[in-house]
Amino acid sequence: MSNKYLPIIGRRSFVTGAMIAAAASALPSFADDKPATSPKEKYADPKNPALPKSSMKLDIAHAALVVIDPQVDFMSDKGKAWAVVGESVTEQNLVANLLRLFKAAKAADITVAISPHYYYPHDHRWQIQGPAEQFQHDIKIFDRPSALSLEGFLNSGSDFMPEFKPYIEDNKTIVCSPHKLYGPQVNDLTLQLRKQHVDQVILVGMLANLCVESHLRDLLEQGFEVAVVRDAVAGPKLPEGDGYQAALINYRFMANALWTTDEALALLGGKA
Repeated sequence: MSNKYLPIIGRRSFVTGAMIAAAASALPSFADDKPATSPKEKYADPKNPALPKSSMKLDIAHAALVVIDPQVDFMSDKGKAWAVVGESVTEQNLVANLLRLFKAAKAADITVAISPHYYYPHDHRWQIQGPAEQFQHDIKIFDRPSALSLEGFLNSGSDFMPEFKPYIEDNKTIVCSPHKLYGPQVNDLTLQLRKQHVDQVILVGMLANLCVESHLRDLLEQGFEVAVVRDAVAGPKLPEGDGYQAALINYRFMANALWTTDEALALLGGKA
């Protein structure tokens, strides 16, 4: 088995000999695969798209930057999920691009909202779980001892990336209650945005194919106009597939706009 995956594979993932054999054969072959093209070429838009071009025009007065899971466990090489997300985070220059967007959003004085991810002890007792849920619980990502305690939180994997803290902890940024699976249906993100007369969202963060895409889908259903910043999101890479690539396909179909960080900065009026 590839050493790359040993720290993150939960015991429950390999409870039978057949599963062990399957994983042992799949993981090394995945790790050894050499991409035929560069990431830029691999993720390029189609040369002859069939879908209409975006008509979204940013309205600064009613726009918000929504950042999903800007936490150590997802975005730092010290995080618990780095073995599966690190390649994509690095390819997209994610942390640097998010930092530029935070700066530009603050300079433009638009609403900034964080949709974080935390798990408490009672969440680990769920009786019904999907594969990604079980995986996250197995590696103890975003764990906190209690919803009412910050013991051990500072600089933990659940904490925000240190680069972002000046922008998150400025007493202006909205830090929402945590989402639990992928979408914002169970937190207060939509309420907080509506209370600020926000109807356009610039969507960024992690994971591209899970939380970001789920937020995109729900915000669209709630009537928001949503632009995803393609190099300010990143996804997992596992034998099951490339999460970033899977998400990018759906963004092209659903998002009101798909921008680069440079394009978003130009629209925000900044050069961060």
